[in-house]
Amino acid sequence: PFTDIGWTPLFMGIGGIVAETGGQLSHTSIIAREYGLPAVVSVKNATRSIRTGQHITIDGSNGRVYFTEK
Repeated sequence: PFTDIGWTPLFMGIGGIVAETGGQLSHTSIIAREYGLPAVVSVKNATRSIRTGQHITIDGSNGRVYFTEK
């Protein structure tokens, strides 16, 4: 649901971040900007809605997450 400093090594191998908590100045948002990753924060029930291996598109500019096919 959120990130902290312990997640930092994982950011090199991901395509984006979706988090249940956070705002523009949250750790998640700051790290996403630093790594150039699209991110959407404050997504209610994200960890229940997005399953491991599921394909999504993250539109960080508009704050949207789309479920997609491969």
